[in-house]
Amino acid sequence: MGPRTAIMGIVNVTPDSFSDGGQFHSADAAIRQGLRLVASGADILDIGGESTRPFADPVSAEEELRRVLPVIEALAERVSVPISIDTTKASVAAAALAAGASIINDISALRMDNAITTVAAQARVPVIVMHMQGTPGNMQLKPAYDDLVEEVHGFLADTIAHAVSRGIPRNLLIVDPGIGFGKTGHHNLLLLKHLDAFDDLGVPLLVGTSRKRFIRDIVKPPEAEDVAPDLPEVETGTQASMAAAIMKGAHIVRVHNVANTRAMVDVLDAIRCA
Repeated sequence: MGPRTAIMGIVNVTPDSFSDGGQFHSADAAIRQGLRLVASGADILDIGGESTRPFADPVSAEEELRRVLPVIEALAERVSVPISIDTTKASVAAAALAAGASIINDISALRMDNAITTVAAQARVPVIVMHMQGTPGNMQLKPAYDDLVEEVHGFLADTIAHAVSRGIPRNLLIVDPGIGFGKTGHHNLLLLKHLDAFDDLGVPLLVGTSRKRFIRDIVKPPEAEDVAPDLPEVETGTQASMAAAIMKGAHIVRVHNVANTRAMVDVLDAIRCA
């Protein structure tokens, strides 16, 4: 663990995100949100044009590019922090890098489009690879594991080896255990509890729990089916889960509310490094 935890701020340029309901679907709104997140203390901006919520429908590369490129181009001119493109498509990754992005965040761990590995290797940029059981369209139907932590660890180790064999330097890889992606609520809690099991992978660890269903299930009233993702109680639960992740070895946290996370991270890092 380093002395300072990095904060990745989320900008969803989508009409159907679970977390913000399309609030930043227009380019202008997304650009303003990106600027706000940087002003609040984000170290990285993660721009995505395709929802990866459970049961989400895929979108074409053309539509994804239409959504994200104006946002990336505008932000790249106005912010000094790195911009990450959240995509599984090689063509989107390549165009985003040309527009000013400098990180690839692939939730499929380079599996949905083999060409994205070549794009990353040639560009020599950091690449985030995530564990996911299934696809966004089916991952939450019946997620099951014989040994959750061992299976996620093994998948990420194999992905690192594959990426390195295809020309991506190991020191540019970042792994994400995929909280909420093909996992039950209990699975998510176990991964956070045993996050230090991924230390031996030898690469930075990114964790994203922000506003996810397992947090909402914990904090909601017993009679409620769900609660709104932006409720204060959900934000408190998010901060608790992020603090737990950092104490267990997370190097980067991916969140919607950067201002609250900045305060939590600064205090927690001061305690860790005292």
